[in-house]
Amino acid sequence: MPGKPRIALTLGDYNGIGPEILLKTLADPRQYQFYTPVVFGSEAVLRFYSGLLGLEDIPIRRIRDLEEAEAGEGLPVLDVLEDLEPRPEPGTVSAQAGEAAMRALEAALEACREGRCAALVTAPISKEAIHRAGYGYPGHTEYLAEKLGVSRYTMLMIWGELRLGMVSVHVPLRQVVEEVTRERILDRLEIIDQSLRRDWGIQRPRIAVLGLNPHAGDGGVLGREEIEIIEPALEEARQGGILAFGPFSADGFFATAAYRRYDAVLAMYHDQAQIPFKTLAFYEGVNYTAGLPIVRTSPDHGTAFDIAGKGLARPDSLRAALHLAWDLVRHRQVSV
Repeated sequence: MPGKPRIALTLGDYNGIGPEILLKTLADPRQYQFYTPVVFGSEAVLRFYSGLLGLEDIPIRRIRDLEEAEAGEGLPVLDVLEDLEPRPEPGTVSAQAGEAAMRALEAALEACREGRCAALVTAPISKEAIHRAGYGYPGHTEYLAEKLGVSRYTMLMIWGELRLGMVSVHVPLRQVVEEVTRERILDRLEIIDQSLRRDWGIQRPRIAVLGLNPHAGDGGVLGREEIEIIEPALEEARQGGILAFGPFSADGFFATAAYRRYDAVLAMYHDQAQIPFKTLAFYEGVNYTAGLPIVRTSPDHGTAFDIAGKGLARPDSLRAALHLAWDLVRHRQVSV
């Protein structure tokens, strides 16, 4: 792709805070010097929110084709929802908003697959809304993996130099132990190691691995998963050339900021990772999908229907997701 990279941003659920944080993120014209952001969504929806929230000073420029994105000033919007005639109702869950979110995602993904956009940044969607619209996906990640033909991928939560993955994600707590297997741990370590090398240019990544039980099992007194599952997985990873360390007790690991000594951290389950991560990076955390052939980032929060349309949404996380996407595009270009 000649010139500045184009970065595709999706509208997300237009009844949530997606349109607001897009407008606030893209209001600063200085970032257009480095890349060309393009919103895949609806001009009418963005104008609705710019008027509702008093953001009329942000110029919105409708384009018919991606090649027009670099020409002229203002925020380029590729309107892929005109035939839907979107009717925003801030704070409500609707099938139409769910369909609009997924159609914007489909168009943005196709542009990335064709090489017409260099990265994808997704604004939040509502799982309930997309299910009402007939889409049977748990969320963005599963949809993208299926469409891109990828079976091995994982979510990395990013905040500065902290990169945090999980073995088990969205499952009930009673099911976590079943998902913490040697094979799954090794799979996550391999994906994270490859991503650190390709996407961040780290030649010999150091990955810390947390234990499952309190105090990492305390030598088997508080559980034997560390001895029988996690440690053998780490040994196999090391034999394969992955610098994996642990297992560490999660509470002390974060309390002492030990994560600063490693390039990534692998937690065993959702809350073990998300509670410390959101304590540290509630407004600036980014979700990155490692293992995809394209760069995809998103803010680490949801649609926030309770504050939609009220002008209260902070754009920090989406802004960080956009900047990270640009950084990763540059890293991938160097590593090719």
